[in-house]
Amino acid sequence: MRIVIQRVSEASVFVSGAKLGAIGPGLLVLVGVGRDDTETDAAVLADKTVNLRIFADSDGKMNHSAKELKLPLLIISQFTLYADCTHGRRPYFGTAADPELGERLYELFCERVSQSGLEVQKGRFRSYMQVQSVNDGPVTIILDSKSLLK
Repeated sequence: MRIVIQRVSEASVFVSGAKLGAIGPGLLVLVGVGRDDTETDAAVLADKTVNLRIFADSDGKMNHSAKELKLPLLIISQFTLYADCTHGRRPYFGTAADPELGERLYELFCERVSQSGLEVQKGRFRSYMQVQSVNDGPVTIILDSKSLLK
């Protein structure tokens, strides 16, 4: 699995003009699932996400996690994180999970984050979404479960 974590002041997601989810300060997480991913990948990334110390303490040092500060997450599925752009000009998505696996592991990731006690807002899997966010910092972290599971 691959995720992009953005520390945000606010973020929201819309489908067909209807707001599905919104958060104030917290994390916007884009989640891509690969065809070789398993429940272990989802669990490792969820645990890493909620415990990453990317929020400032009173000295301005990144020393607090979303879990510690009880901040919400807006979690969006995004298969395009598996785009292979090495050949030609059109991305190839053959390493992305099929929709059934992708949705199952996306939902597992969301459930695991929720089990940590944090509020989870979500987009809609396999839908065209519009995501708005105000990146705070900016702080953007990219994680790949395969590098964490070595």
